[in-house]
Amino acid sequence: MPLVSMTEMLNKARDNGYAVGQFNLNNLEFTQAILQAAEEEKSPVILGVSEGAGRYMGGFKTVVSMVKALMEEYKVTVPVAIHLDHGSSFESCAKAIHAGFTSVMIDASHHPFEENVETTAKVVELAHFHGVSVEAELGVVGGQEDDVVADGVIYANPDECEELVKRTGIDCLAPALGSVHGPYKGEPNLGFAEMEEINKRTGVPLVLHGGTGIPTKDIQKAISLGTAKINVNTENQIASAKRVREVLAESPELYDPRKYLGPAREAIKETVKGKMREFGSSGKAE
Repeated sequence: MPLVSMTEMLNKARDNGYAVGQFNLNNLEFTQAILQAAEEEKSPVILGVSEGAGRYMGGFKTVVSMVKALMEEYKVTVPVAIHLDHGSSFESCAKAIHAGFTSVMIDASHHPFEENVETTAKVVELAHFHGVSVEAELGVVGGQEDDVVADGVIYANPDECEELVKRTGIDCLAPALGSVHGPYKGEPNLGFAEMEEINKRTGVPLVLHGGTGIPTKDIQKAISLGTAKINVNTENQIASAKRVREVLAESPELYDPRKYLGPAREAIKETVKGKMREFGSSGKAE
């Protein structure tokens, strides 16, 4: 099955009360694990690629080629989108689109509102010309992810959310509502009242960044309020690293990377499958 944009899968998820997971790619094993999990769970999936991870893996074209080859090798039948996570500029979004990405996020949330609108609209024009979906962000998601560092959480303004969607034509919106990138310090505190208002006023699927460590009841409530995409990376990284440490502790003489990265891949796969069941996307691609 060819790569697809996020638009149809997210609209379908929003209309049917579930969410599609975005799982970030960090290397070959992460890519294998996430694709295998999606096929086994019969779930649509979004493969997130940050600019830093793209560089690490040899560039956007390398990532797209790897994903396409693995999909062919594994005979993947479920919808798969490859998405630029936190694109920092129009240029980086354009590079991803021309490399074959089917979806991009333009994160101009740290700029003044008018500049965010202007940059986002420019990305939407190029992306939609190529059949590529666009996600944008408002407010500040705390924590650090790759090149993206934010000290505190700043909630998205519902008025600005409505205006951004109307003026740019984005396909989905990530309003910052209390989630953070990386592990939580204490209990997450999501702004559900704001989420409900933004959902009603924008009419587009919402995106929850920093999905690791959010309790299931909060995930379910967010889904009921229009969240159709949930991003997970830290949880997979922790599961992978934990398994590598265990294997090397049990067999310190090991040096063949396949012997410790193989078990790490299985740990990632099981984590992803658990998330797909939690988000309600399992079985939705049958």
